[in-house]
Amino acid sequence: MAGTATTGRHWSRTRGTIRAMRHVWALAALLTFPALASGQASGTLRVAVTLRDAAQAVVPVPRHALLISDNPATREPRRVVTAADGTVSLSLRPGSYTVESDRPVTFAGAAYTWTQMIDVPAGRTATLALTTENADVAPVVTSPTPAPGDASADPSAVSDPVLQAARWQESLAAVWSPTARASAFLVDARGLFATHGIVVGHAPAVELQLSPTMKVPARVVSTGATRDVAILWIDPGPVSGRAPVPLPCPPGPIPSLDEGQAIVALAAAPSGTGEPIDGEVRALGARAAEADLRLRFGDAGGPVFDASGRVVGLTSMPPANDGQRSREALVVRVGLVCDALAAARAQVSATTPPDPTRLPTEPGRPYPADALAAPSSRGAAAVEPPLVSSGDFDVAFITPPMVARAAQRADWTGGPGGRSPEAEVRIGRLTEFGAWSEYFAGHPPVLAVRVTPKLVEGFWKRLAREAARTQGADLPAFKDFKASFVRMRASCGGTEVTPIHPFVLEHAVSDKDIVREGLYVFDPGAFGPHCQGVTLSLYSEKAPDKADTVTIDPGVIGRLWSDFDAYRALR
Repeated sequence: MAGTATTGRHWSRTRGTIRAMRHVWALAALLTFPALASGQASGTLRVAVTLRDAAQAVVPVPRHALLISDNPATREPRRVVTAADGTVSLSLRPGSYTVESDRPVTFAGAAYTWTQMIDVPAGRTATLALTTENADVAPVVTSPTPAPGDASADPSAVSDPVLQAARWQESLAAVWSPTARASAFLVDARGLFATHGIVVGHAPAVELQLSPTMKVPARVVSTGATRDVAILWIDPGPVSGRAPVPLPCPPGPIPSLDEGQAIVALAAAPSGTGEPIDGEVRALGARAAEADLRLRFGDAGGPVFDASGRVVGLTSMPPANDGQRSREALVVRVGLVCDALAAARAQVSATTPPDPTRLPTEPGRPYPADALAAPSSRGAAAVEPPLVSSGDFDVAFITPPMVARAAQRADWTGGPGGRSPEAEVRIGRLTEFGAWSEYFAGHPPVLAVRVTPKLVEGFWKRLAREAARTQGADLPAFKDFKASFVRMRASCGGTEVTPIHPFVLEHAVSDKDIVREGLYVFDPGAFGPHCQGVTLSLYSEKAPDKADTVTIDPGVIGRLWSDFDAYRALR
């Protein structure tokens, strides 16, 4: 974008002059003004940067760099960057400050910069709104001979790629399946969302989180011919008023992907808005392109935009290789998204809408960090989760303090003799969560119930081992998992309790066989003294319709309840 570069060079020269002047001011201030009293309370400056589009809708400006200088200047300006919602907050000493753009932001053919002064009072918050109305605006000068299809041929179309992509942040949602989390984006006002197909797998339904407090069931209505894309359908009520991300589907032209092309991806965060992720295309493939986008846990499945703001695909992650997942991302081509969407629209037109029931979400308050690190009155037992057993499964109850204390002991070997195998298993239950390890690393304020299939030795293997023993060979037991987990139902006083997340851990025991554990997440108040009895009904693959029911001892429930005392005390 030639216009953007021209404006940037001009602003760089101007800002260089301002900084030189500030060095002079800083020297004068150090010689003239006494130091601020060290005991004076700090204040808070909150800056919000927004622009208005052609329809007068407010558009937050993410990742806009600002320079914060005190007046008169006593030090180098402090550089801060706005978040995905266009805001940034920082603590400052009381006084007068200048807030200025580090470089212009281009939007709809114009370059916007700001220079504003504001007073920050002691012990209070000062708010500064940087908007279209108080910006310094300059036209973007485009190249006189643009390349064919170059967006800079139309000055009004020139906008910062990150800003263009970020305007669709409210159209995102987080996808929760039993085995993975991902991002999704609204593609049809009837409640259709597109996401990465791998997160869905073969599940007929998943959960879609639209905000920190709203999660709904989603039906899988299309997975595309290659299963790179899945289309999810929710009750359209919760997304009424949200704009679908426009897809360049046929009969219109499909935008191209080229090596070295700049792209921007969006991702959903269940606790709020995520940050735009920029990068470039590295290599091309028939269905997807490799890109240097650095995706985090749950980012895959979001939309990818080119420099002109057109959707070119959605993000995915390549398959794991020898247990190690590459951090490089893939961009599934938008044509595949269009194909899956067309198939989904044909299905939903003659199908009953999905269930509008609201599902439980995580509590909004975090578990207090000081309570996580505090020693327990139970000593070593604090890192041993309460265990109960059924005919086929071992069940462990896990709380945030248990996970935190187990992590502290994970590197401890147990002295000269090392840790026993039993201790290794106990620590592993609290520190190793497979695909959900990143979720539990943040110590969410939830109760987890881990259902692990028992290991048993089959009759013929035991017979062979006894035969070998008669010949002088003392072999260890050859144990296999007794029954793989399918699902669980929990009840408090006879009333079924819906989990926040019905997670599943999958373990490959051979090239063809997978053993599954249950890892159900519940609200911290789901089970307690108020229940008058807690039961778990466990179902296995060998008997999917027959419940293996266990009743939990009140002493176990009391211990779990007490582990959340510090959390409840925050109310």
